[in-house]
Amino acid sequence: MEARLNYLGSTVGPKILKHINAAGRVLAESSLPVATQELVKIRASQINGCAYCIDMHTKDAAEAGETSLRLNLVAAWREATVFTDAERAALELAEQGTRTADAAGGVTDEAWANAAKHYDDDQLAALVSVIALINAYNRVNVITQLPAGDYVPGQWG
Repeated sequence: MEARLNYLGSTVGPKILKHINAAGRVLAESSLPVATQELVKIRASQINGCAYCIDMHTKDAAEAGETSLRLNLVAAWREATVFTDAERAALELAEQGTRTADAAGGVTDEAWANAAKHYDDDQLAALVSVIALINAYNRVNVITQLPAGDYVPGQWG
């Protein structure tokens, strides 16, 4: 498979990604656990069918010490016993925040309240932002059909 567009080779793509990446650096410095951030990125990317981001974030998570068991169970997190209640709340928020078109009201009050039980306001802001950013990356990669499989952990900094 070959990408439809060399997004990074255009004059616009790198400028846009520079700003999206800057937002990502803010999240890396937040108090939201890195493991939670990676799980959320993986789940949203699974929903959106973004092979590049699934490749990237599963490899980055593994490099950071995440177990293959947990990585393999992200897609079936509801039935899996390997996630904490806080991670489960984050994954539910990620799913609902990613599938906003599938529900008339977007994210339910129940999902929000459950996340708010586990995360403070700064962490909630980071969680909402992680969900928004990974969805933006997913859309760029899915639309341009960026191929997956060759990502090396840390290659983007």
